[in-house]
Amino acid sequence: MKKRKFIYIFLLICVFIMQPICFAFGPSELPLYKGIDVSIWQGQINYERVKEDGIEVVYIRSSEGNSYVDPYYLRNYNNAKANGLKIGFYHYLTATTVEEAIEQADFFVSLVGGLEPDCRLAMDFEQFNGLGIEEINAVSLAFLERVKEKSGKEVVIYSDAYNARATFGEELTSRYPIWIAEYGVEEPESNGKWDTWVGFQYSSTGEISGINSRVDLDYYTQGIFLSDSSKIPEPVKPIPTPDDTEKIIIKRGDTLSNLAIEYGTTVDRLVELNNIANPNLIFAGNTLLVPINDGKKQTVTYTVKRGDTLSGIAKKYGVSVWQLINANNIKNPNLIYVGQILTIPMESNIHDMNHILYKVRRGNTLYQIARRYNTTIAQIVRLNRIKNPNLIYAGEILRIENN
Repeated sequence: MKKRKFIYIFLLICVFIMQPICFAFGPSELPLYKGIDVSIWQGQINYERVKEDGIEVVYIRSSEGNSYVDPYYLRNYNNAKANGLKIGFYHYLTATTVEEAIEQADFFVSLVGGLEPDCRLAMDFEQFNGLGIEEINAVSLAFLERVKEKSGKEVVIYSDAYNARATFGEELTSRYPIWIAEYGVEEPESNGKWDTWVGFQYSSTGEISGINSRVDLDYYTQGIFLSDSSKIPEPVKPIPTPDDTEKIIIKRGDTLSNLAIEYGTTVDRLVELNNIANPNLIFAGNTLLVPINDGKKQTVTYTVKRGDTLSGIAKKYGVSVWQLINANNIKNPNLIYVGQILTIPMESNIHDMNHILYKVRRGNTLYQIARRYNTTIAQIVRLNRIKNPNLIYAGEILRIENN
């Protein structure tokens, strides 16, 4: 009887004392690397001071949904890299269908294409918009597989402890490691699915030198790092064909001759594409097919601003002053007027082998333009020194690499 009583007491001790050990799970390996994850909300960051504070890894939000670009992601990447920190990127997923998941994956990879992260590309999927568990898992799987396929890099799931336990299924947990978030604990609670973690976000209110706001604090293991940290491939650029077209809406005052100039083609080509009987008769509100990169002479227009000179405008667009004078019948090259509209002639096969000039149209986004020319948002942002990738203007001229 005494023996049984002893065993019973021993089991109670195991339950109450050993429970935290049984129900917790730890890092995939040691040592641990101190890290943070950042976005526009942290503002401008002094990464030299961040490194001095012992931080070794920085995860950067690049994007959200299918069009939002974090305005600070390239700045964060360049400055963190310059200070020798390990870099990762994450995308905030909002898809509700597999098709949207694939679209957002392509968007994510287009942003980080050409960059050199050190860490797995991360999926942050935490707001499910009424999806059931089966749908959540299907969307997650589609996104992760697409990112892996397009980038050639390993991926990781970021999740809070509850969703790691209750939402993500075996197909995901068996394929991808977890970067788990749980605050106020020394170890995250086990979910019975992942045995270990490669990332542990343990606080959302951290204070780090060089950052003027609260920041998420993390521990990472060697498992968060990529096996190959080389540059993420950029899209292969196809050879443009004469039949690439898009539809536009004719506006009041448009003429075929003006549209031919704007889209770098000829009136005859527009007539042919649209079966127009009378080239002098087009109607506002109707649609018109226009060629993309027809291979012919491209022209754009520029409105002269205060302080402009012909030499400055010529340098901006990669043409000669003589070309501007000739294209605009300018009698005095030293006399141009604020508000004057100049035609900028561009023959990409003669004057600018390296760039295409694109005139932004109403409703365009950088993602749409990048997809059209099989480049990346990051490349367009760098080339045009764009401060806010979510803010471009109709009529703005963008340079696009023509590799």
